Amino acid sequence: MRIAALSGGVGGAKLALGLDRVIGSEDLTLIANTGDDFTHHGLPVSPDIDTLVYTLARLNDEARGWGLEGETWGFMEALGRLGGETWFNLGDRDLAMHVLRAEALARGETLSEATDRVRQRLGIAARILPMSDRPIPTIVKTVEHGDMPFQRYFVERQAAPTVTGFRFEGAEAAAPAPGVLAAIAAAEAIVVCPSNPFISIDPVLATPGVRQALRDAAAPVVAVSPIVAGEAIKGPTAKMFRELGFTPSPAAVADRYRDFLDVMIVDERDAATADDVAALGLKVELAQTVMRSLDDKIALARTALAAAEARTG
Repeated sequence: MRIAALSGGVGGAKLALGLDRVIGSEDLTLIANTGDDFTHHGLPVSPDIDTLVYTLARLNDEARGWGLEGETWGFMEALGRLGGETWFNLGDRDLAMHVLRAEALARGETLSEATDRVRQRLGIAARILPMSDRPIPTIVKTVEHGDMPFQRYFVERQAAPTVTGFRFEGAEAAAPAPGVLAAIAAAEAIVVCPSNPFISIDPVLATPGVRQALRDAAAPVVAVSPIVAGEAIKGPTAKMFRELGFTPSPAAVADRYRDFLDVMIVDERDAATADDVAALGLKVELAQTVMRSLDDKIALARTALAAAEARTG
């Protein structure tokens, strides 16, 4: 079964791992958000790609939610002593990823090519594609500080500023990475992972051609709500909904995807909101969506794929 999944952040990577364990081959294509990407201390950092890579290779730090298990921070400590910026942590072992990426890009390789080499080296079955090989940085519009680069908002300011909107810089001049549109067109099921709609999924949808490809797809599109009982499992998703004037709920998420979405998977604790989602013309599936264990991730992946198959039937 050929699957395409849109992913960003920790929640997306968790479901991606479940999908990878179910599919177990290159029939799974993960399209990663790169709006978070930036250059730090001269190194190109791709946080959502790296989270996918580390998670699927089972190298990730599950307790912290990002980075590598067993990481050390000698580089950051030394950098701080010398007066360097330490607001964004680069782990000692994690540096290897960024150095290899910098070398590949300097040789003229694309982000797609650099990512695929690492993916194969680590024995990851699923294909991992950036949404674009061209930078499309997310700019966060805030009340307190005006327009902010995403990592300055998210990491340095701990997502504290009040959000008024977002801009995906250079999106209109970009193009999807090779294979992105083809993976969507060839898919037998498309999954939108439980990632922040504003800063993880919207950048992918803003990449020219992607949203239209989802509208035109023959395969059913299934999304998993990142909102459970009015809050996000991790990150500022619910805060952003409130600041933008919306009540955080599965229906609010579904409404952002309604032009291409077929099925919304809602946590069992939000059963009372199912009618609101159905009122948008969508099918609703109730499930346990909080993924604490590998079994949880696999079970949710199976639920998403079963919902797609039922929709096709």
